[in-house]
Amino acid sequence: MKKMISKFMNNQNFAGYIFVLPAILGVFIFIIIPVICSFGLSFAKWDLLNPIEFVGVQNYVEIFHSNLFYKILVNTIVFALSTSIFGVIIPLALAAILNSKIIGSEFYKTAYFLPFITPMVVVGIVWAWIFDPNIGLLNQVLHIHINWLYDSKYAMPALIIVSVWKLIGYNMIIFLSSLSSVSKSLFEAAKIDGANSFQVFKNVTVPMLSPTIFFVVIITTISSFQVFDLIYLMTQGGPFDSTNVLVYAIYKNAFEYFNIGRASAIAYVLFIIILVLTLVQWSLRKKLVYNEE
Repeated sequence: MKKMISKFMNNQNFAGYIFVLPAILGVFIFIIIPVICSFGLSFAKWDLLNPIEFVGVQNYVEIFHSNLFYKILVNTIVFALSTSIFGVIIPLALAAILNSKIIGSEFYKTAYFLPFITPMVVVGIVWAWIFDPNIGLLNQVLHIHINWLYDSKYAMPALIIVSVWKLIGYNMIIFLSSLSSVSKSLFEAAKIDGANSFQVFKNVTVPMLSPTIFFVVIITTISSFQVFDLIYLMTQGGPFDSTNVLVYAIYKNAFEYFNIGRASAIAYVLFIIILVLTLVQWSLRKKLVYNEE
């Protein structure tokens, strides 16, 4: 018996299981169990104090009969798509420029990456001051007077600007790392054939980076649909719910209105939206990604 136990303890597979056990327990306790409980609560009514009451699909019915929900959904889609488009195109263009070894490229790489590692609290405070209608830097420089964060027409564009500004450095670094693996002979051959910079970018850079572009689009879209901290810090969903998004609505329903069931239902609606969008993007990869089999 002792020999069997000793043999089992010395088994490499057993050692591997021991090493991954903390990670497995963490996933199970902090992800799997909460996901299952949240799904169950989406069919219940609970205010954190009184006993849980099963209400079936009532939470989902109330959500889809609410005009506010559709306004929040549109806000979320507008924010996510805008951030995804500009948060991919701008870093891609910057990466192509910096990859050409311009003077000071290392400085620009650092400067563009700094916003990404800056805490969102600091970003929110600084940009709230920049957008301030009275003493804000933006209005002072442009010699205009716009209530950026207090006007429903400008609040969402202002948040999109901040979100894209913070994302640029991270996505740019990903593109630069992919560009470093592309053979320089491809660019040289294109230039010998008489291609200008735009043609090289369109016909060489983009096709060669299409797998990376596809990856960045997916992760940027998912993170944009899950935005919360930026909304919470700068607008709290206002003015008049013009910047209210799904994750912020989940927070308000759960911890301000104490309607845990509805918050869970909204969370699963968001989950379905992200899942469907990701599956659609994945199904299109053979058309969008160069040389994808």
